[in-house]
Amino acid sequence: MEITAEMVKELRNRTGIGVMECKEALQEANGDIEKAIEILRKKGHARAQDKASREAADGAIGAYVHATNRLGVLIEVNCETDFVARNEEFKELVKNLAMQVAAANPQYISSEEIPAEVIEREKEIVRAQLQDAKKPPEIIEKIVQGKLNKFYEEVCLLDQPYIKDDKIKVRDLVNSHIAKFGENIKIKRFARFEIGRY
Repeated sequence: MEITAEMVKELRNRTGIGVMECKEALQEANGDIEKAIEILRKKGHARAQDKASREAADGAIGAYVHATNRLGVLIEVNCETDFVARNEEFKELVKNLAMQVAAANPQYISSEEIPAEVIEREKEIVRAQLQDAKKPPEIIEKIVQGKLNKFYEEVCLLDQPYIKDDKIKVRDLVNSHIAKFGENIKIKRFARFEIGRY
C-alpha cells in the first residue's frame, strides 16, 4: 500500500513523533493508522526503557489549583536538559500530571515506593476474603496478584489510568514523551493539599 503524505501528517499530528518514524510505522502497519499508533507506542516504550538509566537533573515544578481553591498540587518532573524543560509540550505534560494527582489522589509514584508491609497487609486482606472460597492455593495467589495490580492502579501515579484518556496509563503518557523528546523523564515527587485533609 502506498503511504501518502496526508497519512504521515495525520499520524504525526496524533502522536507528535517524527516524520520518518511515522512513515516507517505506517509501512509496517500497511497504512492502518491505529495499528501504526500501536507500533509507535511499543517502540516508544522500548526507547523509554533504554533511556531510564540516564540522569534527569533538569526539569520543572508544576502547580495545579482547583477552581474551588480547596485542592492544590505541586509536582516535580525531571528531564535531562533545560532545552526540554523549557519546551511548551513538556510544561503541558507537567501540568497534566499535576491535574492527574489532583483528580486521582495517588499515594505513591510507583509500586516500587510502596513499603513491603503495606503490600503484605493488602495481600493478607485479599487472602482473608478468599478464606472460604475453597480454591486451590495457586488460584488464590493469582487472584491475590490480580487484586494487588488493581490496588497499584488506585494508589500509584504511574499505574493509574490517565484522566484525559483512560485507555492508557500515566506510565504510557510519560513514555510517549520520552520517545518524543529523546530524553529520560522522571516524576520526582508530588504533594497534594486538600482543605480539611491531612
